[in-house]
Amino acid sequence: MARQHARTLWYDRPKYVFMEFCVEDSTDVHVLIEDHRIVFSCKNADGVELYNEIEFYAKVNSKDSQDKRSARSITCFVRKWKEKVAWPRLTKEDIKPVWLSVDFDNWRDWEGDEEVELAQVEHYAELLKKVSTKRPPPGMDDLDDDSDSAEATSN
Repeated sequence: MARQHARTLWYDRPKYVFMEFCVEDSTDVHVLIEDHRIVFSCKNADGVELYNEIEFYAKVNSKDSQDKRSARSITCFVRKWKEKVAWPRLTKEDIKPVWLSVDFDNWRDWEGDEEVELAQVEHYAELLKKVSTKRPPPGMDDLDDDSDSAEATSN
């Protein structure tokens, strides 16, 4: 039986490239991440062997990359060698294999977003400061006595 390619989704972030090999109930999973390529293989629930080999667009830090298997897919977190450099594509060659697609659910145009991210961090820091400020507990004088309302409903 010939090997097939696993459907693969990918998206780009400032420090990492994320890849998801979409294989449900995978067995015999092997992921090899090298500085210039990734080799993925496994068997699906029907016993079909799946194999993908991808030459990366740019060099990655294979020692700081990892993969995680779930029941529906195998996700790889591949650390870029040069951070904050956008990848226009995943592959070294300017081709798009039919089994490789951009993960538009997770894709985000992050170039130039540093100011936006910094503003968000400052906003969250202010919220945390407000939440963590110790204040006296609220007064409970205006709450009704539950025993009075319980007697009224039982009559």
